[in-house]
Amino acid sequence: MAEQAPGVRIGGLTVVYKTPAGELPAVRDVSLTLEPGSITGIVGESGSGKSTLALSLLNAVQPPGRIAAGSVEIDGLGDVVAFEGEQLRKARGKHIGYVFQAAQNSLNPLKTVGKQLLDLGRSHGVDDLRGLVREAKELLGRMGLDGARVLDSHQHELSGGMRQRVGIMLALVLNAHLVVLDEPTTALDMITQANILKIVREVHAERGLTTLVITHDIGVVAEVADRLAVMYGGRLVEQGPTREVLASPSHPYTRGLIKAIPRLVGDIDEAQALPGRPPTLTTVPKQGCVFRERCPLRMDVCDDVDPDAVPHGSRIVACHAVTVKEHA
Repeated sequence: MAEQAPGVRIGGLTVVYKTPAGELPAVRDVSLTLEPGSITGIVGESGSGKSTLALSLLNAVQPPGRIAAGSVEIDGLGDVVAFEGEQLRKARGKHIGYVFQAAQNSLNPLKTVGKQLLDLGRSHGVDDLRGLVREAKELLGRMGLDGARVLDSHQHELSGGMRQRVGIMLALVLNAHLVVLDEPTTALDMITQANILKIVREVHAERGLTTLVITHDIGVVAEVADRLAVMYGGRLVEQGPTREVLASPSHPYTRGLIKAIPRLVGDIDEAQALPGRPPTLTTVPKQGCVFRERCPLRMDVCDDVDPDAVPHGSRIVACHAVTVKEHA
């Protein structure tokens, strides 16, 4: 029987980092559902907490960080936040595939890709290592690469786009059905980026995956994602169907991100950068709305009260101004 794509339910997740100023939240009270078989995109500026959230799906937040509250329930596995030791090691790779932001960082420069593949297979108790190599060659071939040549290569002999595809292969070769892609197109040229996104869509459909794509590029999300979640200052400020969110964004931060995208046609001055800078771990407000310093709709309540993430039709939005407008 074919394995089913798992659903994922992130509930009240808070991740803190120990600093000289005490433990500060990089992710605060985030709840998000990844529907089985869907592609969900998380978008936001650098430092918004996207990668920390993604690592939480592996329970792989490294010290001085820790998951302080919440759960990550994955169908067929359970709450990975409670996993440790061997149980956690087996979940990674076999159930949850992860493609890291800089693919070369997950490859050993001293070993060929093939040797690293065999190490992966042995560490997960794969009996048929020849079958694993065949599967890897087939995956690489579907991604437009010469599988035999790539497996016989070291990372420095591969281009950035090739290393990214190797990362995708290593995340999928153990038949994981939940896959996290952290900035899959960063530092790639436009043609390679388009190729990688095409591969992501095809492999997702062929293998029946549940996929999470982390990116700062709204264009990437528009290309591949069914649902879009917008992150700022460690909070999810808006989420909903991708086309709806992009066509009529509700949260002022989402509107600002979209307005900042340069257009290929029309007046180039229409693209407007968001004023100010995103907060760092030490400058995120301890109370009130995390976006208020840059928000054109700021109200008095924003200074003291953190807006709840509440349903607005098919969306979930955390914004006092949106709530007031809806009830007006």
